[in-house]
Amino acid sequence: MVSVELWWSTPRAAENPELSDLLDARERARRERFRFQDDRDRYTVAHSLARLVVARFSGRAPDTVEFSRYCANCASGQETPTGSREPHGKPYPLGAASGVELSISHSGERVVVAAAREVPLGVDVERVSSERDLAGLAGYALTEAERHALSGLPPDFRTEGFFTYWARKEASLKATGEGLGGGLASVEVSGADAAAAVVSWTGPRPPRDVRLLDLDAGSGYRSALAALTPEPLHSVSYDAGSLLARGRRHG
Repeated sequence: MVSVELWWSTPRAAENPELSDLLDARERARRERFRFQDDRDRYTVAHSLARLVVARFSGRAPDTVEFSRYCANCASGQETPTGSREPHGKPYPLGAASGVELSISHSGERVVVAAAREVPLGVDVERVSSERDLAGLAGYALTEAERHALSGLPPDFRTEGFFTYWARKEASLKATGEGLGGGLASVEVSGADAAAAVVSWTGPRPPRDVRLLDLDAGSGYRSALAALTPEPLHSVSYDAGSLLARGRRHG
């Protein structure tokens, strides 16, 4: 069985000024490009928490943890949706922390970091919102079979059902390092009212084994965890409040 730690927080943790000190220069520059303070806070909490979690796994001081970034689409020569040339993609700890697998997600009032050893992971959390163009998004993100299944759900469950699909798909694509650039419709998952599972994968590099779990992110959110393993998947959730409150002194 593969055990995965899930560390949950909120953007409000960014009130601790020491968290900014954990970001490297490139991360601080990227954070400042966000227009809204809420987005900057989510970014600060997510990326400082990632360092604290890796430090906990590896026994290193948080402010010494470094990451490389890998985008499977760039590595394969595919054009990314943003056309970005700066380092981007899935974070991989370097040095003594190498081997710790990590995934980061944030939406609304939720920030989550997933971590395990030696097993590629992807985590996603989505705030359920009826204000978005769900019909248009479904045409982009869902397969024909998924759209048909979604239309068969009770009307008051369809919005939540759509974000169930999205979270499962994005978590799966993040586990491979492709992210949204891999195309959400390339992954078909089980119905939103059924246990989470990958049904098919039509992308150019489908993984051999994928385990998928729905996560409880609280009312108004849908979340999923994916791991590239044939073994059963088990997750343990933690409140990251005490970890973040100690900031760079933790280690």
